[in-house]
Amino acid sequence: MGTQLSLDVIVVALFATTVANAGILSTCIPKGWIPPFLNAGSGVAEGRGGLKFHMLLLNERITAVAETNVIPLGSFMPIWATVAQESHQPLLLLMEECVAATTPELQANSNVYPIITNKGCLLDSEKGNSMFLQRYHSSAITLYLQSFKFGLGEEVYIHCKLLAWDPEVLSESKKACHYVKENERWELLDDPMQSSICDCCSRTCNTCSKRGDEWESNGFRHTSVLGPLIIMDPSQQNTHNASDVSIADQD
Repeated sequence: MGTQLSLDVIVVALFATTVANAGILSTCIPKGWIPPFLNAGSGVAEGRGGLKFHMLLLNERITAVAETNVIPLGSFMPIWATVAQESHQPLLLLMEECVAATTPELQANSNVYPIITNKGCLLDSEKGNSMFLQRYHSSAITLYLQSFKFGLGEEVYIHCKLLAWDPEVLSESKKACHYVKENERWELLDDPMQSSICDCCSRTCNTCSKRGDEWESNGFRHTSVLGPLIIMDPSQQNTHNASDVSIADQD
């Protein structure tokens, strides 16, 4: 992790590599090509603690930013998030919690659909086919999320708590875990040999961390909201017009 990569290198590496278990074909990348969503002003969130967070919806083949926010029920919607390290030490980007809601702001009585809970457990991978895709740099993560019936036909917003963390320090409270049905167990994205860290996904994970207060008080945690998205039954999809996919950020 000693070598820091620029954001364009990170994402080109993501696109140029085959993700076999997700059925995604490798893409031939022309020399010097940069994905369109890296252009200035495209989905850049407010900087925190000298860091810039990005969260974007990609198309299902992960070859570009999604051109529509209308998503067929059961298809996949890749959510790509990254933190631009700039001159900072190497960072690991984690999704601590993600929920879907029908409003851009969460309230105490909001009806939500849990996606990631328990400090990094991808709940939707156990009951569906969602997964984290293999990383190609610690500062970026791709949630390959299968669309769901929650809010069907309505505007849906994905609310995620992002955390930039030390890549050398993983624990029950700092992890990215998904359920691998073939192995019938929870596995750690960043080091399957340490998957015992994910065992707590079946219960309640320990949220204590000696270093957590220091890191998070310095602005390494950020909340992002992606939407609106409209999940449609394919037989009804033509009744909705696509609109621009936007991103908003909350403190």
